[in-house]
Amino acid sequence: MEELFYIANRSSIDQAHDLLAQFGTLAMDEAAARSRHYRELGNAIRFCEWRQIERFLMVLSQDVPVGTVH
Repeated sequence: MEELFYIANRSSIDQAHDLLAQFGTLAMDEAAARSRHYRELGNAIRFCEWRQIERFLMVLSQDVPVGTVH
């Protein structure tokens, strides 16, 4: 199974939490907008960070378990 997301550090999870608190169900859209913004600026590192946060939010929004369930 392909890895859906990678979280490099705790601050990315905190940013995802802040987006959920501020934007609710639109948090994923906001993360996507931020990743596009950094891509347009040519900042590949920040683009990748926000893209991964977007993927993390996508996994959190699923009603079924994703990946290995222990």
